[in-house]
Amino acid sequence: MQVCAAPLPLQGFCAQCVLLTRRQVRGAAGGAGAGREGFCHECQRPGPLPGSFPRALGCHVGHMAPSLASVPPFSGAGGLVGPGRPPSGSVSSLTPIPVFLGPPSCRKWDSGRPRRVQLRLHRGLGAAGREDQPCPYSFRRKFVVTKGNIAQMYHAPGKKREFNAFFLDKTYFGPYDETTCIDWTDDSRCFVVGSKDMSTWVFGAERWDNLIYYALGGHKDAIVACFFESSSLDLYSLSQDGVLCVWQCDTPPEGLRLKPPAGWKADLLQREEEGEQEDQEGDRETTIRGKAAPAEEEKTGKVKYSRLAKYFFNKEGDFNNLTAAAFHKKSHLLVTGFASGIFHLHELPEFNLIHSLSISDQSIASVAVNSSGDWIAFGCSGLGQLLVWEWQSESYVLKQQGHFNSMVALAYSPDGQYIVTGGDDGKVKVWNTLSGFCFVTFTEHSSGVTGVTFTATGYVVVTSSMDGTVRAFDLHRYRNFRTFTSPRPTQFSCVAVDASGEIVSAGAQDSFEIFVWSMQTGRLLDVLSGHEGPISGLCFNPMKSILASASWDKTVRLWDMFDSWRTKETLALTSDALAVTFRPDGAELAVATLNSQITFWDPENAVQTGSIEGRHDLKTGRKELDKITAKHAAKGRAFSTLCYSADGQSILAGGMSKFVCIYHVREQILMKRFEISCNLSLDAMEEFLNRRKMTEFGNLALIDQDAGQEDGVAIPLPGVKKGDMSSRHFKPEIRVTSVRFSPTGRCWAATTTEGLLIYSLDTRVLFDPFELDTSVTPRRVREALRQQDFTRAILMALRLNESKLVQEALEAVPRDEIEVVSSSLPELYVEKVLEFLASSFEVSRHVEFYLLWTQKLLMLHGQKLKARAGTLLPVIQFLQKSIQRHLDDLSKLCGWNRYNMQYALAVSQQRGTKRPLEPLGSEEEEAEASEDDSLHLLGGAGRDSEEEMLA
Repeated sequence: MQVCAAPLPLQGFCAQCVLLTRRQVRGAAGGAGAGREGFCHECQRPGPLPGSFPRALGCHVGHMAPSLASVPPFSGAGGLVGPGRPPSGSVSSLTPIPVFLGPPSCRKWDSGRPRRVQLRLHRGLGAAGREDQPCPYSFRRKFVVTKGNIAQMYHAPGKKREFNAFFLDKTYFGPYDETTCIDWTDDSRCFVVGSKDMSTWVFGAERWDNLIYYALGGHKDAIVACFFESSSLDLYSLSQDGVLCVWQCDTPPEGLRLKPPAGWKADLLQREEEGEQEDQEGDRETTIRGKAAPAEEEKTGKVKYSRLAKYFFNKEGDFNNLTAAAFHKKSHLLVTGFASGIFHLHELPEFNLIHSLSISDQSIASVAVNSSGDWIAFGCSGLGQLLVWEWQSESYVLKQQGHFNSMVALAYSPDGQYIVTGGDDGKVKVWNTLSGFCFVTFTEHSSGVTGVTFTATGYVVVTSSMDGTVRAFDLHRYRNFRTFTSPRPTQFSCVAVDASGEIVSAGAQDSFEIFVWSMQTGRLLDVLSGHEGPISGLCFNPMKSILASASWDKTVRLWDMFDSWRTKETLALTSDALAVTFRPDGAELAVATLNSQITFWDPENAVQTGSIEGRHDLKTGRKELDKITAKHAAKGRAFSTLCYSADGQSILAGGMSKFVCIYHVREQILMKRFEISCNLSLDAMEEFLNRRKMTEFGNLALIDQDAGQEDGVAIPLPGVKKGDMSSRHFKPEIRVTSVRFSPTGRCWAATTTEGLLIYSLDTRVLFDPFELDTSVTPRRVREALRQQDFTRAILMALRLNESKLVQEALEAVPRDEIEVVSSSLPELYVEKVLEFLASSFEVSRHVEFYLLWTQKLLMLHGQKLKARAGTLLPVIQFLQKSIQRHLDDLSKLCGWNRYNMQYALAVSQQRGTKRPLEPLGSEEEEAEASEDDSLHLLGGAGRDSEEEMLA
């Protein structure tokens, strides 16, 4: 793909003395080059400063097939509405990412109208041509931002690092109200902007002589979308009341001509071309102001538009608002989404209806079409739905739905392959950590979920809810097979399951009691009383049948499950307990309290072993309606969730802040602090308030920004802190509700206001040697391999800790000598080899070879490794997760191949047999039987496909 950038324009000129650069003179003379505009030194007035690049929210860019994603470094003060894509359909380092900014009330899954700060990418002429083709007009390194009622064109950086990379090139004025949409022509000569004032504006990307701006009317409601036709200046505009206008231009794109320089401009350009102005290069802003009704003399010799047709989506008496639209230029396919959840497919310009379907009962907020035009993506912000639809075969490609309210709890499966989350919407979702997709959702709870956990087998999920039930879900059959209730209705705030999976306990928020049930029978075994405040957390000792319960009564009680449920110990705290957790080996207990402290206890002797003061590490922000500063507000903030790392050396803590802290337990120091979000549309993100919002009448944050909309705003219920709040127009406060470490020790997850976040170990190339000395070099490793001294080569490669070198050393060992080499490895290096094998299973094709290495290492060193089971457990679980993934993939593939071979064998046997003659009159019976057989086969195939999708 070619990228042709214009040369830098002249520097040091003011905005009122505009001139054309050297390349524009050549373009006006019939050449192939078109450049930018500069400014002159004639009047010696200081020019305007370059505009600042509007900040945007972070946007994930990824591919659907490998499920990989990256985050471009954008940040901003508005909520993310939706990303766009380059015209080529791929993302490269040269293409700026289009990002739409929404209002502060807009969240990732919440509804809200965008503030119309939009970035949109456009492509230049010749960008898809051959390398030897000229690229006369290529604005590949420019993009347009529409904010409010203006449009601004920015210069984008290229491969080389530049100072002030994003600078403002032009500013366009025209619409009187906020802009709603934007689109480019294929050759990037012009762009069109739609507005809420029911007008559509066409602007020239360069200073064309016959098209600077053009205003189009014809609508009676706000413009929702506008699109250019392929390789043409003809366009379509759609309004919110379901009206489509087709506009025809009397000039082709090639008919646009640059405005030639005249007078002193040409003289100055000639002097600059001779080299007199070589050092006067720079960039200044140009302002273009459009008029809705220009004078008649301004229209002569200009581009003209005429309306060819006007179509109506809504039938007579049907008032269904159009909310989103997308247009595929190659196939002339128009996709429109409506507030009732219906979408239409039309062929333009004839407006032929191809397809119509209702996909949801919520409003369709966003529509996108892939590059080939086969797949259509729909987004419904009301329920957080994402749907990818293949319209030709009328089938789903992808259907996902997140929690449309806050997530409050999560838990990892014992093998680290799955994550279960519970939300305030009453849903329980199970996610695959490899693909990132949710594959099952349980909706049996009628109120918010407060706690989730896995049993030791990994196939049962236990949840507690505010509806007064604790439910157990089977991941084999995807059903709720146990429901635990209390004798008196109560609200459960937490849940825990012991290591055997036989005992389920839940803490009550209103009766201050702990209820214990049997998983096998579902009967209530006992009710533990003793706390004088709500139960805030429960945790079972992984090694013993001891239950730890934390409460707001400033105590943590240890209950012995074998000794008639009696209290073994009572740990007195200095403040209310908010969370409690055991170390993986059960030898230590950590408690988070309301005074921002984390205290560590020895559960056997009931002695405090240490404490961490985390008030300064939380670093909370100031909410917009707070009367006190963030420093004083931090006194009331604390950690509300804790989790030990897989090896027990570190502890993860999160709470009422945008930071998640990881501490070293023994040293009691902060190791790292993770900032979970830079989204300024959330509350309590900034330490200091914006003084521009403070007026003599009060804070502008008290005013609902959408109060003036046509459909109105519901009044929030007073005192409601969570849940529906009867209105979506609010700024949620940033907070971390739950954190959990993966059993593999390679990653950790957190449920936050921003959603479910997963952090993993950095995979960049880092030089981290192990017991290195001067005699260990890559050359020595390869020399040892040539001499077939495999053990020494593997040891030196592990000491260098270079993954490519370790892979080369391991794969050089012959298959017959693996057992001998494995037996000669020291015990300390066996752990390193197992960790390398676990990570290699995810990317290598040599599955059998690495499985043989794993088998020999575990068989020969199993007894010694068992003595260090506590420290080796994360590595073994990481190894199990990698092998289990290959087992699932291969078993599914082998089952499908076995079925195909059995089917082919049955067909071949049936062809070889002679069928007896059927009596006359049995044709109808035979047809009915064949229909039954085909239906039976179709039903079986449907069940197989469903099982595959669930797996």
